[in-house]
Formats: sequence, structure tokens, C-alpha cells
Amino acid sequence: MSPVEVITSVQRRRHWTAEQKRALVEEAEQPGMSISLVARKYEVHPNQLFRWRKLMQDGALVAAGAEDQVVPLSEVKALKVKIRELERLLGKKTMEVEILKDAIEIAREKKLISRVPLLTKDDTP
Repeated sequence: MSPVEVITSVQRRRHWTAEQKRALVEEAEQPGMSISLVARKYEVHPNQLFRWRKLMQDGALVAAGAEDQVVPLSEVKALKVKIRELERLLGKKTMEVEILKDAIEIAREKKLISRVPLLTKDDTP
């Protein structure tokens, strides 16, 4: 008969730091080692090590190790869409300003707009 493990308390999830995850993945990549061996050694599910390895290849653990905030991809995409829309609006407004500047210059050349400020009712000459 194989031994039976009886759990009498609530098991909590373990939290691994980015450095610990990197060390486990690097250990699994050593010659003669495998994901399964390292997973058994540290009592981690092999799928977890495969996931960490993929994250490491994608550079996610670098951001976590540098204590940078990791933002979901959906949020990044939404922000990029918003930036493109704001850039489009800014370009449109910039073009409108340039058109208005040209119109003012043309009007001044034709003497339609005086360069002297307009006098108010109280400022009689």
C-alpha cells in the first residue's frame, strides 16, 4: 500500500518571486534536468514551470523582477486606440489653426482686419 497524506489544515497558495521563478526555470534548462524533475523537487506542478518558462521567453518576468507594473494586453490595446484617436483630433485641430492663421493673414493683406486693436465705447479718440 502507498502512504496516504491527510491534510488537516487549509492549504494556502505559495507565492513565488520573479527571481525564484527564474531560478527554477533556469535549473530545469540545465543539462540532465527536466521540467518534471524540477517540479517534483520543489513540489510545483509541471504546467506551472512551463507557464513560467513561456513568460520568461516573452519577457514578462523581467518586468516583474524590475518591479514595474504589468498591464493587461487588453488595456494596452484600448489605450493605443485612444492615443490614435487623440492624435487624429490633434492633427485636425492643428490643421484648423493653420487655416485660420492663413485666413487672418489674407484678411490683413486685403485690409479687412486692422492691425490696431478695436476701440471700445469708453476709448473715444
